[in-house]
Amino acid sequence: MAGKFGKFIFGLRRRLFGDPPPKVAVLPLYGVIAAGGRFRQALNLASYAQRIEEAFAIPGVSAVALLINSPGGSPVQSAMIANRIRALATEKHVPVLAFAEDVAASGGYMLALAGDEIYADESSLVGSIGVISAGFGFEKAIAKVGVERRLYTAGESKAMLDSFSEEKEEDVERLKHMQSEIHENFKKMVRDRRGKRLKGLRGKIFSGEVFTGTESVKLGLIDGIGDLRTVMRDRFGEKVKFQVLSEKKPRLGALLGLGQSADTAYTQTGEMADLPKGLLSAVEERLFWNRFGL
Repeated sequence: MAGKFGKFIFGLRRRLFGDPPPKVAVLPLYGVIAAGGRFRQALNLASYAQRIEEAFAIPGVSAVALLINSPGGSPVQSAMIANRIRALATEKHVPVLAFAEDVAASGGYMLALAGDEIYADESSLVGSIGVISAGFGFEKAIAKVGVERRLYTAGESKAMLDSFSEEKEEDVERLKHMQSEIHENFKKMVRDRRGKRLKGLRGKIFSGEVFTGTESVKLGLIDGIGDLRTVMRDRFGEKVKFQVLSEKKPRLGALLGLGQSADTAYTQTGEMADLPKGLLSAVEERLFWNRFGL
């Protein structure tokens, strides 16, 4: 109802005062991509769905701009966000332009593929079209301190690649098979979205390598070098207006610590119950950025 009323007001103003300046909705997509609860500032569909809808619902919007600064993360959440953006772009007939900032790599590049066009800075890091899985093996460490691992499962593959058990060759092969499937899905998405614009050798493009913005243009991974303001003013004129869809400010109760969540649960004594979890999450999140020297 609010959307229809907004369109009515927009149409009325247009009749009374003439055409308003072009309007671009700006949607920042920053951070590691992960399902809710894993990181404090996770980028996922659940937390961004409303903002995505709002971007395309702005009356008279000329385009939606995606500001991307992400080292990647969950391929599922990446695809879900990109697919939601594409569905609304098709439904509303609104063009989408993506702008890579420091990094749009792995799942971050998957987000950029939601754009009809992709731009970046010369020094932006783009690509990393591959799949990675990392972990630790603690079986020798626990043996050294005299700890016995007890693990009971129903299903021979239920404890695949358990960090406290000896690595099995068949488990590694199974993991590689799954990674290969996910990689093929990623490559298909790149081919579907970039099409004939891809210019480089496919072996290099899909190797998991990361490229600068300058090299990404040569490979056809992006369409040009440019920033949001410059590109949009060239396209829509100097009077173009930008409406940023940023995160809603927390309520007063949250600021005072009156609300609880999975990430900020407190014990009755006032100590943070999930401090170890928070520290591990911070380290893991830091590792995503460190892969690209950021």
